[in-house]
Amino acid sequence: MIVIRIFTALLALWAATAPAMSQDRRVPASAAELRLSYAPIVQHVQPAVVTVYAAKVVQDRNPLLDDPIFRRFFGVPGQQQEQVQRSLGSGVMVDPSGLVVTNNHVVEGADQFKVSLSDKREFEAEIVLKDSRTDLAVLRLKDTHEKFPTLDFANSDELLVGDVVLAIGNPFGVGQTVTHGIISALARTQVGISDYQFFIQTDAAINPGNSGGALVDVTGKLAGINTAIFSRSGGSQGIGFAIPANMVRVVVASAKSGGKAVRRPWLGARLQAVTPEIAETLGLRLPSGALVANVVPNSPAARAGLKLSDLIVAIDGQAVEDPNAFDYRFATRPLGGKSDIDVQRAGKPVKLTIPLETAPDTGRNEIVLTTRSPFQGAKVANISPAVADELHLDADTEGVVVTDLADGGTAANVGFQKGDIILAVNSQKIARTSDLEKATRDALRLWRITLLRGGQQINVTLGG
Repeated sequence: MIVIRIFTALLALWAATAPAMSQDRRVPASAAELRLSYAPIVQHVQPAVVTVYAAKVVQDRNPLLDDPIFRRFFGVPGQQQEQVQRSLGSGVMVDPSGLVVTNNHVVEGADQFKVSLSDKREFEAEIVLKDSRTDLAVLRLKDTHEKFPTLDFANSDELLVGDVVLAIGNPFGVGQTVTHGIISALARTQVGISDYQFFIQTDAAINPGNSGGALVDVTGKLAGINTAIFSRSGGSQGIGFAIPANMVRVVVASAKSGGKAVRRPWLGARLQAVTPEIAETLGLRLPSGALVANVVPNSPAARAGLKLSDLIVAIDGQAVEDPNAFDYRFATRPLGGKSDIDVQRAGKPVKLTIPLETAPDTGRNEIVLTTRSPFQGAKVANISPAVADELHLDADTEGVVVTDLADGGTAANVGFQKGDIILAVNSQKIARTSDLEKATRDALRLWRITLLRGGQQINVTLGG
């Protein structure tokens, strides 16, 4: 009798658990279950994903033409050969008026833009805003009198590893293509694509031409902008990266407001990663957080009470693993408000409130040097707090810094780099951009230049 009761109990237990154990393996109950598909999502998303064509006409200039002796004996040809440099990428319509977001590297250096819609129509376009710090750019379609389909932004902070996503773009120029996969990692910070290292990683196939295209979730919302792949062959190997939608939203909002640059909150402190050695010194169980290495006087960080050697561990309740994570979280906060940060100070928790305001940018006086000199084609600026923040310089740095270089310009060709700080030219101290402009007015045979690059002073001698 006891044996029968035990068997009956086991049979009942099996009956209760059998559906759960077998729910992953069963014969489809209807024809409809055989037709499960992502097609409804794709049909909703495809009209808002576009192809971006960028082009630039360049002179195929013979370097011998720069030699005065050559020009004296052979003259200067009246007609120089031209070449057209082209690039191809994808984009996403984010405003019915015809605003398209894409990657900055798709349009960088180009001056002619064309956008092709999914229905094969083509429109000329113009740059509204470029942001190299996020590798994002916003274009506007020209001569349009209609409303275009758009994608809504997802909250990328709510994404989880394992979520299904679709990647849509124009890989290799073959035409609009859809691939699917999952989010394989979040908050990737060692990618080296842009200033804000905080990427969604996916195994959805992404290839050249997908840059600027949409990564969407199963609700059809924009989860991110596809921007790069890790590949040894040039094709997809299952590791692609996308810029999170919350960062894209910030750049698009700046473009919609008519700004020519993205306005972001300024912390006014330099942060460094916590190494295992530092963690051991601080008595931390894990090497995590962002360590304060410097605080700018009268900055938002200073006014909030942030101090040297404070360890930032969270912002607005979200954990901070490293400085890249903090930079991303802080940059996506809306201006005019406040953010609460959790700090470990001498082993004790401290809560601080940081006002969200932009860095002062008075006295930038940015100019492009055009006279014949080693600096021809360089854009330079006085170092303001905003410039220091953009170029990751110590906020107390003074002087003149290279902010951009024209392709094919003398400055780029001789090896100047963005972020170089010009200290002196021919023994003359360079304190302002006007000093450098004056120093380059005279055509000289010899140029002695002192600059600061990556914290190291370099002395260069160049022929004129």
